[in-house]
Amino acid sequence: MARSSFYYHQKQSKSPDKYKEIKELIKVIYHTHKGRYGYRRITDELQNRGMVINHKTVLRLMNLLGLKSVIRLKKYKSYKGENGKIAPNILERNFKAKAPNQKWATDITEFNVAGNKLYLSPIIDLFNQEIISYELTERPVFNQVVMMLKKAFRKIPDNTNLILHSDQGWQYQMNHYQLLLKQKGITQSMSRKGNCLDNAIIENFFGILKSEMFYTQKFKSIEQLKKEINKYIIYYNNERIKSNLNKMSPIKYRAHYYQT
Repeated sequence: MARSSFYYHQKQSKSPDKYKEIKELIKVIYHTHKGRYGYRRITDELQNRGMVINHKTVLRLMNLLGLKSVIRLKKYKSYKGENGKIAPNILERNFKAKAPNQKWATDITEFNVAGNKLYLSPIIDLFNQEIISYELTERPVFNQVVMMLKKAFRKIPDNTNLILHSDQGWQYQMNHYQLLLKQKGITQSMSRKGNCLDNAIIENFFGILKSEMFYTQKFKSIEQLKKEINKYIIYYNNERIKSNLNKMSPIKYRAHYYQT
């Protein structure tokens, strides 16, 4: 080794780590959110706390610390052919809403714990990606969707000019489901057959939920999973920040909208 190189590295080894405090804060944020935050969201959180730092620097520091987010897997599909009336695709992938309760989306996803299954049916508001209501059942029954709707309907008045989008799952083709929407003054919209991108917002939520909660834990029972899903949805709505919501959680973003 060249003499100059030796003394350079010796000096560097004795110099303080300028990122020491930031690395400690990255670890705190990462573990507070149970490993759910990747480098972009941690960058947003650091910036929310008044720190000026580049996302590439955060990525490099997280690599040094051995911190990384987890992956997501496939979804449950409820399509079983055309058993009822297929609604037109009114949404047409226009996932932007200017205010709360203009555009909602819904779908069902499946979990498997030791051979036992659990089904989650939520409604998400496209304005701020807030989970408006949801229902958990151990079988994909129609009453699950009805109970979810009734919970959501209590939060809005009649005839709000709201669109509720879904895929072509058998539940959404049922006459009773479509009647409930009509009575509330809600316009039904459906994805094209076999096209998951038409309902990408809720697909994305399922991916986040599974990668940040379901795949990061070992569940021994369906009851344990139910409790964790309930806790996660509270966390998701109230605490989990999103870059496309100006680095706010869904509920904070909605509150900010009404304040301004």
